[in-house]
Amino acid sequence: MVASQKISVKSPEQVPNNNVKDWTNIRHYEYPDYNRPLLEIPAAARQKIFERLCFLYGEEQAEQLLPELERVLKVYYAYKPPARIEAESHFDAVNRFTEQDVILITYGDLLRSEKSSPLASLVHILEEVPGFKKAINTLHILPFFPYSSDRGFSVTDFRAVDPKLGSWQDIAKIGDSYKLMFDAVCNHTSSKSKAFQKLLSGNPEYKDIATVYQSPDELSPEDRQMIVRPRTNDLLTKFQSINGPIWVWTTFSTDQIDLNYSNPKVLLWVIETLLLYVRRGADLIRLDAVTYLWQIPGTSCANLEQTHETIKLFHDIFDLVAPGVALITETNIPHEQNIGYFGNGDDEAQMVYNFALPPLVLHTFYREDTTALAEWAKNLEFPANTCTYLNILDTHDGIGLMGVKNILPSEDVQYLISRAREHGAFISYRTGAGGYDEPYEINSTWFSALNLDSGNEPLAIQIKRFVASRSIALVLKGVPGIYLHGLIGTSNDVDTVIKTKSKRDINRQIISETVIDQELQLPNSKLSQLTRALGKLLETRVQQSAFHPQGEQQILSLSDKCFVVLRIAPDSEEHILTVTNVSNQVCQLEIPLSELKINGSDSVVGNNAPENNNYWYDLIGNRGWRVQQQKIFLVLHPYDVVWLVPYVELEKSIENQD
Repeated sequence: MVASQKISVKSPEQVPNNNVKDWTNIRHYEYPDYNRPLLEIPAAARQKIFERLCFLYGEEQAEQLLPELERVLKVYYAYKPPARIEAESHFDAVNRFTEQDVILITYGDLLRSEKSSPLASLVHILEEVPGFKKAINTLHILPFFPYSSDRGFSVTDFRAVDPKLGSWQDIAKIGDSYKLMFDAVCNHTSSKSKAFQKLLSGNPEYKDIATVYQSPDELSPEDRQMIVRPRTNDLLTKFQSINGPIWVWTTFSTDQIDLNYSNPKVLLWVIETLLLYVRRGADLIRLDAVTYLWQIPGTSCANLEQTHETIKLFHDIFDLVAPGVALITETNIPHEQNIGYFGNGDDEAQMVYNFALPPLVLHTFYREDTTALAEWAKNLEFPANTCTYLNILDTHDGIGLMGVKNILPSEDVQYLISRAREHGAFISYRTGAGGYDEPYEINSTWFSALNLDSGNEPLAIQIKRFVASRSIALVLKGVPGIYLHGLIGTSNDVDTVIKTKSKRDINRQIISETVIDQELQLPNSKLSQLTRALGKLLETRVQQSAFHPQGEQQILSLSDKCFVVLRIAPDSEEHILTVTNVSNQVCQLEIPLSELKINGSDSVVGNNAPENNNYWYDLIGNRGWRVQQQKIFLVLHPYDVVWLVPYVELEKSIENQD
């Protein structure tokens, strides 16, 4: 049957966020169209892919594997309408991410409603909050596939939508209004999955999809001690197969079977799945737990060359057939290893989680001291102008600690843990090198990590502290990502942890859509106050080109109580001086104009400049500040946030809109 030639193109009126890229507005065909010319793979691209396969499997296997991989790519390409192919040909990788990108991270069912599906409820809430509606343009829906455990990360069917959440049609409808990030849980599968059950049943086609031993003693004590993993339970899990007991490699849990990438059939199946996600509307694909992709005894089994080469292969394939789709690596590891997933800046992930940021910000607010954060941020760079950080403060798992392993002294990490425990947090551990346990993450909501639930502080100061912490992730180079509970200021859900015995459930509370709606109707409720303040920051941020991820940033160490960042637009036409008071004290700050880089140089706003250059305007507080003696004098109350723009630039931007 010939594929339908109907192309669903969304009009601007159908797309609330006009920064959604043009190519994303053109859906794939429902069926492949083989009447059109097939994909032609350039010789250079083919050779690059072949060399990666040779590295992973050797030349002989690579030669056998390449034709099948080419077939998979040709099939995917046949799903693409000509209009999408044409639109992608104009794709600008430098502007893949802009200041208009803000990512909301959520499970598909965190919001519940009696009137609609969980996915529909999620969109409803975003549309109800003015600041969020105008600012959030990307949704990262955590695994929405059928699963058996680990809140979706033990997937039983990677190619279906959990019917309790909705359908592929629901996903497509959300994609009409938002860019979408899909989870590729490519490290492991559920023990209840059909594939693993076929392995247990002795099906020869599936016998090598996992790393299997006939005895646990086949993995020597020496090999076990070398292995680094994010859990402390036994690495091998015993299962009963048709041929007797077997021991299977399970990095995360007894229900999560690591896929065996030394079997090239596994790699091909994963590539087909990633391309299916693109067809289903993924604009970004998150490679979950990719640190542990390959299991090679005698190594750490973490961050292996084979893992990096596999991601580079994914990158090459997307460059060839889906150049607008970005890869994001989720690697909760020390910062210097984490940024290694950028590769050379043009051959691996286009975005990596900035896992050092959350514990550094928490440390900053606990100590009321910006020194460590500022020193780290001064060296925060990208290897190329086509990649960036995902600046998160909390995730569905909690607040990772591995990112600051070689940044904060151990005593500061222990202080973090101690303070977080006082706030009702739990601590999770991992098995490090040598087989020793070490703290891995703080399990807490972000609001509770910052504020004592049992404290006597006024709600207003708690909200100010919360929003001030969020401002740091908004002003640093990168794209901000906010977990839903961190967006609405949820407190710790200890009762659920007691029931489920899962520490991470402290930050995964199910919320009633009705309760949210009711809270938003009360102007003095915690949710209303918080969303107004945070919404103001978000709405302001997405309108300022100075916050473009590829714009320059200058960190100024002017006070240990204030985090000061100058952001500069890529064209140097816009500058925003951001100041965040991280303390519960009133701070007086003098900012010498001589220290600010303006217009891409060390020239000074105010020296020999027109009179109106001596005025700056606070976009958040909506007030002006006058330069005196070539300095900006600020008085900041506890947890104040100030975003200053030179008045002359503000005036120019207004004139350009006329």
